[in-house]
Amino acid sequence: MFVQEEKIFAGKVLRLRVCTMEGAEWLEEVPEDTTVEKLKERCLKHCVPGSLEDPKTVTHHKLIHATSEKVLTDTKTVLEENIQDRDVLLLIKKRAPPPLPKMADVSAEEKRKQEQKAPDKDAILKATANLPSRNVDRTVAHHNMRDFQTELRKILVSLIEVAQKLLALNPDAVELFKKANAMLDEDEEDRVDEIALRQLTEMGFPESRAVKALRLNHMSVTQAMEWLIEHADDPAVDAPLPGQTPSEAPAEAGASSAEATAGPSSEAGGEEAKDELTEIFKKIRRKREFRPDPRAVIALMEMGFDEKEVVDALRVNNNQQNAACEWLLGDRKPSPEELDKGIDTNSPLFQAILENPVVQLGLTNPKTLLAFEDMLENPLNSTQWMNDPETGPVMLQISRIFQTLNRT
Repeated sequence: MFVQEEKIFAGKVLRLRVCTMEGAEWLEEVPEDTTVEKLKERCLKHCVPGSLEDPKTVTHHKLIHATSEKVLTDTKTVLEENIQDRDVLLLIKKRAPPPLPKMADVSAEEKRKQEQKAPDKDAILKATANLPSRNVDRTVAHHNMRDFQTELRKILVSLIEVAQKLLALNPDAVELFKKANAMLDEDEEDRVDEIALRQLTEMGFPESRAVKALRLNHMSVTQAMEWLIEHADDPAVDAPLPGQTPSEAPAEAGASSAEATAGPSSEAGGEEAKDELTEIFKKIRRKREFRPDPRAVIALMEMGFDEKEVVDALRVNNNQQNAACEWLLGDRKPSPEELDKGIDTNSPLFQAILENPVVQLGLTNPKTLLAFEDMLENPLNSTQWMNDPETGPVMLQISRIFQTLNRT
C-alpha cells in the first residue's frame, strides 16, 4: 500500500476551540506544526467570509490563549506556543492606532501647553517690575508668634493679680491652696525614675552621675548611658546642672515653713488667713520658678555666652534653643525685665477678657491660678493646661479674644 510521505511525518492534530468577541464559537482541527498566522487565516475564513480579500485583515486581528492570556506570535507554530489539545483561543480585532494629529492640531496643543505652563523667574520679574517694592521678611511669622507669646505673658501676669484678689475672698481658699502647695511638692520633673536609675547604677555608674544623665536625657536609659560613656573623662561631669541648686531647696523650704508658722501666730481672724494665703502664694511662685533646659544651657554656654544671659535668653524664648541663640546675637528684645510687666488693665483687650463669662468663672478656680503661674515660668507646659478640662476652656477664650482683636 502506498502512503504519502507528508502523512507519515505529519504532526499531531489538535482540536482547538475558537471564540470571538461577538459570541461565535467553533472547533478548528490543525496540526501542531501549523503557524499561528495560518491558523488565524482559517479562523477569519470561518467567521468573516471574504475577509481575506483585504491583506490587512490578518494583521488587524490577533489570537489570544485564553488560559495564559498570552497574545500568540504570528511567526511561531502552535507547538512552539505550547498550545495543547482542547485549549481555547480568542480571536480579537486589534484596536486601530490613533490618527496622527494634523499640523494645525499640533500647534493648538503646543499653544495650550504653553498657556498652562507656570511662569519662570524672568517672567515673574518682568510682570512685577512696575509694582511698588516691599521689604518682605521671612521672619515676620516668627516675630508675630513671639509678639503673641509676649502679650500672652503680660495677660497672664495681670490675670494672676486678679485671680489672687478674687480667691482671697473665698473662705476655703487657704485650704485649697494648701492642698495645691502639697501637690507641687511632688513635681514630676524633680523625681527620677527609680527603675532607670537602678539600671544605670547596676552597670557601675555612680548614682549622682546617673541622676544627672537621666535628667539631661528625659529619663531615657539608652541616651543617659550614651551620655555617661561620652562624658566619662569630662572633668565637669559631676558639676550640678545649670540653673539647678539643690542645696537651696531645703533651706528655702525651711524658711517657707518658718514664715508659714510665724504668719498665723502674728495675726488673727481675717488678717491671719490673708497672710497665710499670701505666704502660700509666695511658696507656689518659688516652686514655679523658671527652669531652663539643661541641654540648651550647656549648648549655648559652649558658644561662649555666660550662664546668666543664657538663662535669660531661654526664659524670654520659652526654652527654645534656636530662638534663644537668635536673641543673644540680636537686639535682645524683649528684655527679661519686660516679662514681669502686666498688660494695661484699661486696654480693650484686657477688658474684653475680663468680661468673658468663661474667664470670669475660671478666675474663681484655684487650679486656673496654678495653671497661669506654671505657664508664666514654663510656657512649654501650655499644651498640658490647654488639654485640661478645667483650665482649657479659659485658655481657649483668651486665645480667641486675642486673635479677634488682633485682626481688627
